[in-house]
Order: sequence, then structure tokens, then C-alpha cells
Amino acid sequence: MKSGIILVGGQARRAGGREKYLFCYKGKTFLERLISTLQGSVDEIIIVAKDEYHCKKFMNIPGVRVVYDIRRGKGPVGGLHAGVQASHGETVFAVACDMPFVNKDVVNRLFEMAENYDAVIPCWNERMFEPLHAVYKKKALENYMKSHKSLSLREMIKSMKSCYINVEILRDIDPDLRTFTNINHLEELEKLNTGEFF
Repeated sequence: MKSGIILVGGQARRAGGREKYLFCYKGKTFLERLISTLQGSVDEIIIVAKDEYHCKKFMNIPGVRVVYDIRRGKGPVGGLHAGVQASHGETVFAVACDMPFVNKDVVNRLFEMAENYDAVIPCWNERMFEPLHAVYKKKALENYMKSHKSLSLREMIKSMKSCYINVEILRDIDPDLRTFTNINHLEELEKLNTGEFF
């Protein structure tokens, strides 16, 4: 079984206080686009919100489960912890809510590559990784979450048996690598919707 974990619990500091999952492109919110994409690649979708109040915003979305951070204020590591605790899949795809163009064929390939690894992490170079567009084994995440001290995703993936794949090998299915596009600022959103971003 495969799970998709969407992290929506950020503080939106870089987005002028607006929640990035509500950003819209071509009439659909980023969250709607992500859910639609993942429905073809995973058996369950889990949205991780920051608290119980935040959860209420997602309760009426069909086909998803909503949980909130168990360990508050821990950033993405805290969100992953809550998502993994709630997941039933042996393997999970973890993604940030600010990525409107996630490609299901790329997701499927990451899952395919995960058989002999704890994690499959796309990377641009030796310093630039995509830990929130990556596939993880549930057991490896659970083991890390039991005793970790660092809140760094980089430290987390370094502690695992990770397969780092250069994003260039994904151009055959996503030539412009749009799957890794993340929109953090309102200015970027405006450029996206006026066709200036690409």
C-alpha cells in the first residue's frame, strides 16, 4: 500500500500571511491540484495541518484523511511525524502544499525506485535536495522519529539509506521539471497566473 502525505501546516510567512494551499492556478487551488494528481498514484491521501482548528478547513474534502501535528512547532519534520503515524502505506510520498505541478509519472517512478532504499530523494546537486517531493519507507521514518534531535530534513535523509537521484534523469517524463516548482511568494503566484513564471 502507498500513502501520500501533504503538509499544509506552515506559517505562510513568505506568502504575506496567505495559506499557500489556497493559491489558485487555472481555477484550481494548489491543494486541489495535488489531491487530483496523487489520487492516481497512492492508495490514501493524508493532509497534515498544524492544529485541530486548522484541520476543520479540510474536513469536507472527499477521499482524504486529515490529521494535525502531534509535536507542535517542529516544522516539516513534525508534519511528517504526524502523517506517518496516521498512514497505512508501507511507502509514502511526502510533498509540500506549495507545489502545484507535481507529476504523477514522476511520483510513480520514485515509488518504483524505493524497493531497496529507505528513501528516494531527487537532488539538483550535492547541496540541493527535494526532501518534500520524495518517497520514504514508513518504517525508516518511524525509526528516525523515535529519537531524532535535529529538525533538519537534510539530517533526516542523511541518517537513512537514501537513494539520491539527479533530477536530470526525470526529464524524459517531465522535460521542464515543472514537478519541482514551488510557489512561496505572492509575486511568484502573480507571475505564474500571468504566464511570466515559465
